[in-house]
Amino acid sequence: MATPMTPAPGGGGPDPVPPAASPARIRPGRIWYLVPLLVLLGGVAWLVSGLVSLGSHVDAFPRVAIPAGGQVSLSHSGGYVVYYEGPGAQSGQIPAFRVQVIPAAAPAAVQSLAPYTTSVTYAFGSRQGRAVLTLQVRHPGRFRVETPGASGLPAGSDLAFGDSIAGGITVTAVLSGLLMFAGLAGLIVIFVIRVAKTRRARPAASAAAASAWSPPGSQP
Repeated sequence: MATPMTPAPGGGGPDPVPPAASPARIRPGRIWYLVPLLVLLGGVAWLVSGLVSLGSHVDAFPRVAIPAGGQVSLSHSGGYVVYYEGPGAQSGQIPAFRVQVIPAAAPAAVQSLAPYTTSVTYAFGSRQGRAVLTLQVRHPGRFRVETPGASGLPAGSDLAFGDSIAGGITVTAVLSGLLMFAGLAGLIVIFVIRVAKTRRARPAASAAAASAWSPPGSQP
């Protein structure tokens, strides 16, 4: 009776398939996305906080109603900006009217009142304003504000007296814009680097896997 023969170990049987090689780690890692993302969010936060702070600053300006007029207290000598607040402030479609600033009591004194030569506007909620005049105060104190010929202006219009907000707007816009641009650029750079390295790593990983194993019978 014939006895079946057991093949010797490794004699003609299929070779074991080696485990797949772990993929190469791509640098920079995904954790680096957090750095430009935080910079981007910092720019957004700077913009929001800057606008909120600027809005609170504008809300604190002393005001008189138009055409009723009234009194304002100006606490320091030097330059002030007079803002018109009301319909037409954003577009500049404001009916012509005169503004008189008169000392209400000594030692208050006005040095000059002149048109504002550049365009500065703001809009915070329902409050819209445009710079219309520059006021130079020689001595601080209380001043009476009169607006002859302003009877044709819409109800609810005001004149606000304060400092120039142009610098604050510029600083907030520039710094927040730079931070947001830097954050966005950083995200794009990291994404491009990771995509390029991933594409280069795929052919290298395929070649390494092919050289690590060959089919049975290919050895001499």
